[in-house]
Amino acid sequence: MNELDDFRAALRQPPEEPFAEPDLARIMADGTRLRRRRRLLTGTAGVAAAAAVVLVVVFAIQLRQPAPAPVAQPPSPPPAVSTTSRVPAAEQPIGDVVGTGIRTPAGELVFYARAVDLPELPGVHFGLVAGLRSGTSLQPLLVANEFRGSDRSFGFHATDGGETLDRQVIPVFGYFAGPAAKITTTVHGRTVEARLARWTADPSVVIFWFDAGDVPNSAVLTPLIAYDADGKRLTK
Repeated sequence: MNELDDFRAALRQPPEEPFAEPDLARIMADGTRLRRRRRLLTGTAGVAAAAAVVLVVVFAIQLRQPAPAPVAQPPSPPPAVSTTSRVPAAEQPIGDVVGTGIRTPAGELVFYARAVDLPELPGVHFGLVAGLRSGTSLQPLLVANEFRGSDRSFGFHATDGGETLDRQVIPVFGYFAGPAAKITTTVHGRTVEARLARWTADPSVVIFWFDAGDVPNSAVLTPLIAYDADGKRLTK
């Protein structure tokens, strides 16, 4: 066999792997899906762009429109005003008010007891007030009370005064817990006797005061002396 016969025999041999026919239906279907996807994406972008255009147009129209006129509101009611004013509580004397007979343009100078309630002074329940009485009203000027121990322990308590307050001279005053019937002091070598009044809330307590002309201030006082009804000295 010559070379030509060999060539012809080779042409008659079948291929080791036959050529597969192209799947035209699949190829066309894939192409269709690609085109649809591309059209879908293009359509989405178009919708987004159109929406953006609509928003810009609406925003521009809103800017050109005038602001809405404010709606008239009914006037607010005025704030409530309390008719109750802060007024100091009226003085509530314990027992009777003691008049001194000393008259001033603002009223009579008086003494009276007033309740004291302080946690740091558990043994003190009242103090002595020098004030003015005009009709039924009382105006306190000076308050004195014990600042240690008991307010009714035997002896002198709350001695104060001898000064001018609100253009009113307050005489030296105080109280004595015990059966005092006479209280004296010495001013520049002269014995001066105090005026006395028993406290109606507790008769064992005696309120005393000196005339301002006799005892101008507490600095001129010598130690106070108390005597009982028999003239017996109660204090040293």
